[in-house]
Amino acid sequence: MYQELLNNIAALKLEKIYSYLPNYLDSIAKSDVSLVDAMLHLTEKEMIFRHERASKSQIAVSGFPFVKTLKDFDFDYQPSVHKPQMDDFCSLRFMGNAENLLFYGPSGVGKTHLAIAIGVAAASSRQITYFISCHDLIIQLNKAHTENRLEQRLKHFAKYKLLIIDEVGYLPIDKQGANLFFQLIAKRYEKNSTIVTTNQPFSKWTETFNSGAIANAILDRLLHHSHIIKITGPSYRLKGVYDILNDSDHSKEPL
Repeated sequence: MYQELLNNIAALKLEKIYSYLPNYLDSIAKSDVSLVDAMLHLTEKEMIFRHERASKSQIAVSGFPFVKTLKDFDFDYQPSVHKPQMDDFCSLRFMGNAENLLFYGPSGVGKTHLAIAIGVAAASSRQITYFISCHDLIIQLNKAHTENRLEQRLKHFAKYKLLIIDEVGYLPIDKQGANLFFQLIAKRYEKNSTIVTTNQPFSKWTETFNSGAIANAILDRLLHHSHIIKITGPSYRLKGVYDILNDSDHSKEPL
């Protein structure tokens, strides 16, 4: 009967219970555990395993260039970033309200790291999430437009509960690209949350999108129901250089 039980568990694809059962039966045989408690414990193990597996799978398909969490962020080095606020964003409360997050600051201050950390939190909670650079997004939308499948591609990007668009403003966008970008933002407006990182102040988005009207229309939808996080401070990419320079300076001090 024991082998039949294992066969049934394997057929039902209860992988965690299958691996956990032999040792578990040995332990409960020596203790006073009811059948209900035993079944509850086993099913909880299975549910935790499936949740973790689904979370890892969702993270893997989210397009992150790397996986970072808030634990990896140096808040002491970047004091303009408020940890309690980031913790709140990672709770995903903003997604329940279909709010947007806009990270603004110079290159290297941690905008992408924070956006990914929030995205990883969303993907870990099995919210369909996708990360893409603004440049790659425009390329894909332009290609779809040329191939007469724009609506299909817009629906694809509009479906994500959280879409992270990185590096808006780093490269110029022509009017067609700006128009396609607007169509996507309009489709997501008040339905799903979008995170944007940019090094350009919003007053310069007219130059970024080569059209004041389109830039204003995009900002109108992004900024409504949004949180703007302005990051000021030194670049993380230069942190190692500063450390080397400081060490070098100290080495020149007289003993």
